[in-house]
Amino acid sequence: MGNPLRLRRTAAEWAAAGQVIDISQKLSGFEQLGAVVEEDLAALGEDAIPSGWRDSTINARLEFGFIDVRNSVPMVQCKVSATVDAVCQRCLEAFRLPLEVEAKLLLLGLDEAVEGYDEFEVWELTESTLQPFDIVEELLVMSMPFSAMHGDSAACRALAAPVADSEEMTTPFAALREQMTQEQ
Repeated sequence: MGNPLRLRRTAAEWAAAGQVIDISQKLSGFEQLGAVVEEDLAALGEDAIPSGWRDSTINARLEFGFIDVRNSVPMVQCKVSATVDAVCQRCLEAFRLPLEVEAKLLLLGLDEAVEGYDEFEVWELTESTLQPFDIVEELLVMSMPFSAMHGDSAACRALAAPVADSEEMTTPFAALREQMTQEQ
């Protein structure tokens, strides 16, 4: 049968089959997501890039069906998770970034619309068939933050303990303060 994520069918065919797809695959199989992570990690020195970052596991569950009794509006419920390597924008060090996405998608053509299903997002189909792989990858790429940061401030070097009072700090107006105190 092959990888069900890579099969192409119409949204109605996926829904009519009540297809449920559970997968666990390496990030290396997701080209777009891999490119996003690689570009982020490129900010690090070559020796600071985590080895095996492409081996991160992507887990997903997609459940296809219809939202209406006439079986005319296909939908998919998705739960996707991964932990990828990223660069903290505060301390500029690599860390493990968990990504979790839950989505309820209406699978509609570009000229289709339905009313009354506010709990669903519309996934516009530009082709007559779809590949579940594209849904998983797009959900993960969209869940990547613009500025990744450690979730725990204790893990981030930039948020380490503040400078002790005993250490001398240089301020841009130190010379001005000194002149003002001398004039008095």
